[in-house]
Amino acid sequence: MANIKPIRIATITEAHRLFGLPRPEHPLINILDFAALQNLDLENTDVNAVFDFYFISLKKGCGNKLQYGQQTYDFDEGMMMFVGPGQILKGESSSEDDISGWGLLFHPDLLWGTSLANKMKKYEFFDYSVNEALFLSDKEEAVLNGIIENIKNEYHSNIDKFSQDIIVSHLETLLKYAERFYQRQFITRKISNHQILDKLDTLLTDYFNNDDLISKGLPTVQYISDNLNVSANYLRSLLKTLTGLSTQQHIHDKLIENAKEKLSTTQLSVSEIAYELGFEHLQSFSKLFKAKTKVSPLEFRKSFI
Repeated sequence: MANIKPIRIATITEAHRLFGLPRPEHPLINILDFAALQNLDLENTDVNAVFDFYFISLKKGCGNKLQYGQQTYDFDEGMMMFVGPGQILKGESSSEDDISGWGLLFHPDLLWGTSLANKMKKYEFFDYSVNEALFLSDKEEAVLNGIIENIKNEYHSNIDKFSQDIIVSHLETLLKYAERFYQRQFITRKISNHQILDKLDTLLTDYFNNDDLISKGLPTVQYISDNLNVSANYLRSLLKTLTGLSTQQHIHDKLIENAKEKLSTTQLSVSEIAYELGFEHLQSFSKLFKAKTKVSPLEFRKSFI
């Protein structure tokens, strides 16, 4: 794809106009049939846009491969992607693709005055990267397709005072199922997920054994996620599901592990150990150590004397 500047698309109507689609029946929500879109003259059309609305898609039959963790998957599986407002969506059409599935577009204005508006931030998968897509079983795909049909039937009907509540209720149900299916994916995709855990442990071990730790300081969550090639939100969700700990807690646990080793096997002072572990202030190190172990660094060292 050419390195073109992304365009901003503020409304669903603008998105339809850009791709030569008919005007949407509802200005704040619409469902696209990907199979039907192939009849349009979209061959070799590049997509590089920032949406001011949410975009959820379920695709099958794309000829490209998708890298997920350490494994490669075909788009022939049911694959879901979630894009939130303000994110860049890039893609290319291909005449070789035989795509089926749907795309759900809905504007934040649809959620005004509803309880879902305040819950959207909890659905962290809108901030996942494209290589962290949700892969569905046939049964899971059927469940979501049923919800999509319910939404479509509702906005195809005459709009009345009940329409918004009913559509938003279906949306919330879809998001709850997506959250459930992601939790299942964290558990069932053992190869890629356990490799991420192994890489995390190796990354932290190498980081804390590096002589540059003094100048670099403690590793950040963003540094960890960048080096593991996953988004920070996805990594946090994955670790919470598999280990019960956040990324920050994993960092702290590895730090305390190194601190205990230095306290029990070296003659370095507590201040020197804190400095070697990337702390600028002894008080911060001592506070964290006691919070994790229930004893101070000096008390821990005395237990080995």
